[in-house]
Amino acid sequence: MGQPVASRGRAATPTLGKAMLNKYARAFFTRVLTPFAAFLIRRGVSPDTVTLLGTAGVVAGALVFYPMGEFFWGTVVITLFVFSDLVDGNMARQLGRSSRWGAFLDSTLDRVADSAVFGGLALWYAGGGDNIALCAVSIFCLASGQVVSYTKARGESIGLPVAVNGLVERAERLVISLVACGLSGLHKFGVPGIQWLLPIALWIVAVGSLVTLIQRVVTVRREAAEADATAAEETTEQTTEQHSSGATP
Repeated sequence: MGQPVASRGRAATPTLGKAMLNKYARAFFTRVLTPFAAFLIRRGVSPDTVTLLGTAGVVAGALVFYPMGEFFWGTVVITLFVFSDLVDGNMARQLGRSSRWGAFLDSTLDRVADSAVFGGLALWYAGGGDNIALCAVSIFCLASGQVVSYTKARGESIGLPVAVNGLVERAERLVISLVACGLSGLHKFGVPGIQWLLPIALWIVAVGSLVTLIQRVVTVRREAAEADATAAEETTEQTTEQHSSGATP
């Protein structure tokens, strides 16, 4: 769901480990998905259509299966539709249509998909799961994920690089949550004790998201102070030059 390998016009600043993973994952998925992406192009399907359908599938998987406690099958459905995000990026590259609109659409629908995943978990714990504390943690994961994304977008919109790799960013939040959901769902197939993985994962994501939010806020504060100081110095230098050029020898 909107990983860097499938972005359409967005830049990413991954760590070394993530960069290596992206390198090999990109090569693998490019080989696997390029023929399918080419088939869709021949059929007249647009990358935006694939993006919309993929998001709809993720939302359906999360909001239909998770509130019923069907974590395994819900995760299977979500995972299948997650690959649509790799397909739309592949299609865009084949068509040479990398664009600001594609990047905007991907980013916006990523937020929708994230909300559906944690919203579905919150609905389960508010209903059949009967655990208000975990319902609150799920809602916190949903909200903090949106705010973490907003801090970077807002910082970049005012001209700051927001050069920080947070402890638990979007990729980590989704991988931890979805893997835990899928494995926890095996409890219904007779695997004992595994259902506790999901509560543990939610707490990890919640704490990690909070730390990441603090990291980004601190980074933006520092970068803003540096940018303001640089701007003040430039203004002072310009004023000095104007006075010097206008002075009588």
